[in-house]
Amino acid sequence: MTEITTDETEPGRRPDPGGYAAARLHLLHEEAPAGAPRRAALARATDAWLGGLLGAARGVALVAVGGYGRGELSPRSDLDVLLLHDGSADAPTIAALADRVWYPVWDLGLALDHSVRTPSEARKTAAGDLKVHLGLLDARHIAGDPALTAGLRTAAYEDWRAQAPARLPELRELGEERARRQGELRFLLEPDLKEARGGLRDATALRAVAASWLADAPREGLEEARALLLDTRDALHLATGRATDRLALQEQHQVATALGLPGADALLREVYEAAHTVSYAADITWREVGRVLRARSGRPRLRRLLGGRGGRGGFVEPERTPLAEGVVEQDGEAVLARTARPERDPVLPLRAAAVAAQAGLPLSRHAVRRLAGAGPLPVPWPDEAREQLVTLLGAGESTIGVWEALEAEGIVSWLLPEWEHVRCRPQRNPVHRWTVDRHLVETAVRAAALTRRVGRPDLLLVAALLHDLGKGLPGDHSVVGETIARDVAPRLGFGPADTKTLATLVRHHLLLVETATRRDLDDPATVRSVTDAIGHPDTLELLHALTEADALATGPAAWSAWRASLVADLVRRAAAALAGGVTPSRAEAAAPTVEEERLAIEALRTGGPVLVLRTRPEGTGVPTETPTDPPTNPGTPAPVGIELLVAVPDQPGVLPATAGVLALHRLTVRAAELRTIAPEPAIDGSALVLNWRVAAEYGAPPEAARLRNDLVRALAGTLDIAGRLAEREAAHGKRRRGVRPAPPRVSVVEGVSRAATVVEVRAHDAPGLLHRIGRALDAAGVWVRSAHVSTLGANAVDTVYLTRQDGSPLPDAAAVALAKAVEDALG
Repeated sequence: MTEITTDETEPGRRPDPGGYAAARLHLLHEEAPAGAPRRAALARATDAWLGGLLGAARGVALVAVGGYGRGELSPRSDLDVLLLHDGSADAPTIAALADRVWYPVWDLGLALDHSVRTPSEARKTAAGDLKVHLGLLDARHIAGDPALTAGLRTAAYEDWRAQAPARLPELRELGEERARRQGELRFLLEPDLKEARGGLRDATALRAVAASWLADAPREGLEEARALLLDTRDALHLATGRATDRLALQEQHQVATALGLPGADALLREVYEAAHTVSYAADITWREVGRVLRARSGRPRLRRLLGGRGGRGGFVEPERTPLAEGVVEQDGEAVLARTARPERDPVLPLRAAAVAAQAGLPLSRHAVRRLAGAGPLPVPWPDEAREQLVTLLGAGESTIGVWEALEAEGIVSWLLPEWEHVRCRPQRNPVHRWTVDRHLVETAVRAAALTRRVGRPDLLLVAALLHDLGKGLPGDHSVVGETIARDVAPRLGFGPADTKTLATLVRHHLLLVETATRRDLDDPATVRSVTDAIGHPDTLELLHALTEADALATGPAAWSAWRASLVADLVRRAAAALAGGVTPSRAEAAAPTVEEERLAIEALRTGGPVLVLRTRPEGTGVPTETPTDPPTNPGTPAPVGIELLVAVPDQPGVLPATAGVLALHRLTVRAAELRTIAPEPAIDGSALVLNWRVAAEYGAPPEAARLRNDLVRALAGTLDIAGRLAEREAAHGKRRRGVRPAPPRVSVVEGVSRAATVVEVRAHDAPGLLHRIGRALDAAGVWVRSAHVSTLGANAVDTVYLTRQDGSPLPDAAAVALAKAVEDALG
């Protein structure tokens, strides 16, 4: 029978043993150290009081669980207590003992979460209730028989590790359900510090994952973030006098003052940064858990396939698929190649981020940490760096996770110092659903879906990233943002004309929606106010797309069918007004160079293709080398400025054949010009000359001789380009993991050329894109007079000048049908 000391106090009138109430008040309201020391001191005082209430007893233990078990008592926290007994005492005796502890707690008005169980009952309850099991992982002895507590704690951990493969997916689902209900802490104006994603519940879940021994959370900054959230909750409890976890607007200034912060915005920014740290750690940890569980589930099958061994020494080399220079895919993540040297390759962070986002892959944490050590980018940025930034921004939804990984290691602020000012900056306008930094990324995501509507998708995406950088600085954020854009754009490598366009877009990013909804569109002065500010049809086209992307990224209340129709009507009127005095930007090719004429003559004399390959330093137009097989040192990136000149006697199929050969050799087309040259009367016929600017996806570029040999086979029809590209496209699509770029758009451009039909193709760049375009044009029986190809990030904007076989433009109906056929071929 359990021995229990007795309390002679009259039932219903229980004094406060040891002056606990006075000690508690002193800790909470007097000059006592706040934060973790106060929480620990409050837990110690509570331990002493509850231990005194229990008294001397054998076969019984009082156990703190949950937050109390961790010694983290906030001012209004529940007391989570388990009365553990060995089962030797009868029920009335245990009930009387429990009452002796519980009633004084209730008398003080403290919230109590209590239970009475034997060790076997506790384990059984935990097996059926995940939350109970999580609480036992934090079990801490308060009073009574310590052996009981130690035994239960040991058993709880053993059970947890044994059941982890089943329990961890359940724990993850609980977190995802909380996130669906409560939202993401770092984007809420009135966040729940405990239940929202990135809050204290998630931090506790990470501790449970670590206890399973299957995975561990990143430790850097995590404990500090959790402590900040706890300190904020402490101050909130004291400010409200209630056990609340929701940081309401009316409490924020008082809480900020209690924490020594200058105001509510500073408080929210601190809280958001802490939540970002927790949620990023959770993303990494759950990804690792999934990888471990997949590996465990596949291990028996793997052993059968390998005869009971995992390879030499039982180890199986993970598959590594190249993605780009210095970047490979391994086990569902983008990681750095073994030869990658970030300190020698300053573009590598952007290249890795871009290819990961385009493939729909997360960047591994180890890779991001190594990328943080990359060398500084030169100013202005080289062409490849700017292109990779645009590619990253144009990847759609998958941009967000990759961008946040870069942010977590400070890479974004290193690349774009102006970002630091808007990072985690709250927006108190209820229309906005995101912080300023996330809103900018969301705007780029929305803009990625609109890139087929504009001729310069790169400018649209960069403007989306920059348009609100002026927020939080003195003055009108659009005016301030224009100044920032004028500083940033040249640093990124944009020329004066593009810099002016970006500055105009940032300055006037609210112009269309404000004018359309507040002014009379029938008044000529309304349209004139827009045309005077914008000045060019191409800029108006970009601003229209930016306006929609900005509104969609703001929140559901910022965009509607009504607003969209008003803005579209204003844009139509402004475009009509601008069309009269502005020359279209699309133009046919300039006169051929001396070298192009020389190559055309040689191609006509030999009757076959002639090819010259040279490399150029990034961002210049001056060739520095002319080797056919330039050496590449291990660990350094291959040259990205590769120029290829090809001349071929004029014949059908030159464009798809040449583009297909380049795709087979993993050369990405950045720009291209195709022209027809009839060199001189003494030589019959004409030649097609193609001037390509390409980049090797990874490794060294191929030898010029290999390219020529394959081009000869392609023109002769003995090289199955379509079949080989189809295999690669299938693998490419399989890697994309649900990333869906905007569909292609093919249109006939009116009023540009009287001598040819002009067709413009806007599509997502992919292996063999130009090959498919060329095949579709050949199938239609049209003649390609010239072509102008631009790849802006991951977006291709290709303009093709076409004629019939007799050299005349296509009839209108035939041109429209051709555009539809090309679009269907790309789809």
